[in-house]
Amino acid sequence: MSTQSTPVGASGALPNKETESFDAVDVIRTKRDKGRLSAEQIDWVIDAYTRGVVAEEQMAALNMAILLNGMDRTEIGRWTAAMIASGERMNFSALSRPTADKHSTGGVGDKITLPLAPLVAVFGVAVPQLSGRGLGHTGGTLDKLESIPGWRAALTNEQMMNQLEHVGAVICQAGSGLAPADRKLYALRDVTATVEAIPLIASSIMSKKIAEGTGALVLDVKVGSGAFMKDIEQARELARTMVDLGTDAGVRTVALLTDMSTPLGLTAGNALEVRETLDVLSGGGPRDVVDLTVALAVEMLDAAGRPVPEDEVRHALSNGRAMDKWREMIAEQGGDARAPLPVAREKEHVVADRDGVLSHLDAFGVGVAAWRLGAGRARKEDPVQAGAGIEIHAKPGDVVTKGQHLLTLHTDTPERFDRAVEALEGAWSVADPGTAVETPALILDRLA
Repeated sequence: MSTQSTPVGASGALPNKETESFDAVDVIRTKRDKGRLSAEQIDWVIDAYTRGVVAEEQMAALNMAILLNGMDRTEIGRWTAAMIASGERMNFSALSRPTADKHSTGGVGDKITLPLAPLVAVFGVAVPQLSGRGLGHTGGTLDKLESIPGWRAALTNEQMMNQLEHVGAVICQAGSGLAPADRKLYALRDVTATVEAIPLIASSIMSKKIAEGTGALVLDVKVGSGAFMKDIEQARELARTMVDLGTDAGVRTVALLTDMSTPLGLTAGNALEVRETLDVLSGGGPRDVVDLTVALAVEMLDAAGRPVPEDEVRHALSNGRAMDKWREMIAEQGGDARAPLPVAREKEHVVADRDGVLSHLDAFGVGVAAWRLGAGRARKEDPVQAGAGIEIHAKPGDVVTKGQHLLTLHTDTPERFDRAVEALEGAWSVADPGTAVETPALILDRLA
């Protein structure tokens, strides 16, 4: 794998504002007054912000102007390209197989990346999955995998390339060289109430994915209470924007809008979700996890130019081929796929208060409760508990009886139970026996 980089401020010299091409105030004023930023303005402001010429408060003002007034497709494309140009680009053209990647906008119980990467690799498509750690109520893929004894997230470019060639799948942390402007911008957006700006969300995600160098990309855009996007029209706009960015950059890009009103699968937590992944790779597991894994795999294989029928993809889960690939992938990164997974020291149950039908189980409430139990973090430097999280024993539409376990809470620190239970107040309810409960479709839309 080769990389190309564009150093910014490499000399270490202090910036000289008198030699700059633009003034930050003029750029801010253009967008504040609902004007269109030129390609040159965008290139300059991203580069100058990365170099420290544009101050934090100035970029915060520009971000707010973008949130309020938007950007057109050309502006967003140029903004994305400028962030890519701030760092290195990967190149997988030396591989003997095509590449495809998947990105999820995040949700509760979303362990899909874990079974998906080895499943796609079974069919000769390499999966370079650069993932992150959790923050807040959404779980992080690397946190889940780090519950496996010995597994390591950090790989060199050479190690990543070798693993993709010989195993076909890698899940690891992104290097610091990919779109460094985005890291700085994201931290600023997080503290200035501008995270929700769709042009900035789309360019943040796609700058890293395009710089990653994959040939095809499938986006899983979550919609619902446990997702970043609560409204389907906003989610559709985000998906459309990202698909356009990928297409314009020469990456075959497809997006699925998927439901996140209820947690995905029957677990939310790190080792708990790995355990559920093993069930899926053994031909079992919850139906929604299996169905979404298969649907995304079919899309990735098709986008990579290696279409495979859905029933053949499903068969690779039940016949052990995907499990074999999983074990290879984990072992290559130092992990022991057969070792016992961590188990939390304490547990507590949430029980049904009457006979009836579970009418709703809110993804956000479950995600916050798992976070409070120790499965997630409030700051990026916080530790997580490998065994903490929530097991789900009933989903909306299931018949339950009074006293039946609905949820089991796991943690090493029992003083966390009270706040976790507090997060679950109003997050579930039991309706009268015989009540019909409508549940949304798992896949709500497809955009290409």
